[in-house]
Amino acid sequence: MNEFITLNNGVKMPKIGYGVYQIPSSITKRCVMDAISLGYRAIDTAQYYENESQVGEAIRDSGIPRNEFFVTTKLLHCNGYDDTVRSIKSSLEELNIEYIDLLLIHEPRGNYVEMYRAMEDFYNKGVLRAIGISNFYEERYMKLINNCKVIPQVNQVETHVFRQQDELKSLMDKYGTKLESWSPLACGRNKFFSNPVLSKIANKYNKTVAQVGLRFLYQRDIIIIPKSTHKERMEENKNIFDFELTNEDMEAIKTLEEGESLFGWW
Repeated sequence: MNEFITLNNGVKMPKIGYGVYQIPSSITKRCVMDAISLGYRAIDTAQYYENESQVGEAIRDSGIPRNEFFVTTKLLHCNGYDDTVRSIKSSLEELNIEYIDLLLIHEPRGNYVEMYRAMEDFYNKGVLRAIGISNFYEERYMKLINNCKVIPQVNQVETHVFRQQDELKSLMDKYGTKLESWSPLACGRNKFFSNPVLSKIANKYNKTVAQVGLRFLYQRDIIIIPKSTHKERMEENKNIFDFELTNEDMEAIKTLEEGESLFGWW
């Protein structure tokens, strides 16, 4: 699983991580410990998920040095610079860590330019190893690009076989921002797991539909953070490095593009 992507500031980030969205805080520690035992070292949480402290506890109790982990969290929208400073300090306290590997603005609401300015200051102090955004599409992405000093290292958006984000990725590639997928398996929507195109390819490689969907994103140089509370699924999701999709496979999957969100949020 030691596959990394190099961000625009030279920081290396694992290309596959473990996400804890909608995992109840009561079982978050157990789930993260399971993921760690399987080799996951990138953990993705957020203030909105209300499980930052459990993620931090799992990392500390793992017995593995902190510098072997890559911890991502996300800020809720804040009211300006000072509120963002307080919010960053809150996440550091909840996680109980001295630095955050990647901090994202969770969504483009409020004065996100001022939020990002506060993040830049913490980044320049070394408290944040990388900074970025989430759910920013072309217009808001460019507004931030035109008003920032540190180009976002990552933009995390809905990305899966049905919403492939080609145009956004092409734009971000010009500025050096990496695309990270949330919901890489589309939460099973749109009959993802029984899709005939994916099923045919999965059968060819003796893999699962989930593994094919993840491998498609991986081969497009997209960071992926699949989520599961079941250890066997965590194992399945990470076992995508022993096969490679052909150009024909990739082109077949590209035909699944629908061009709109399956979640209706952005």
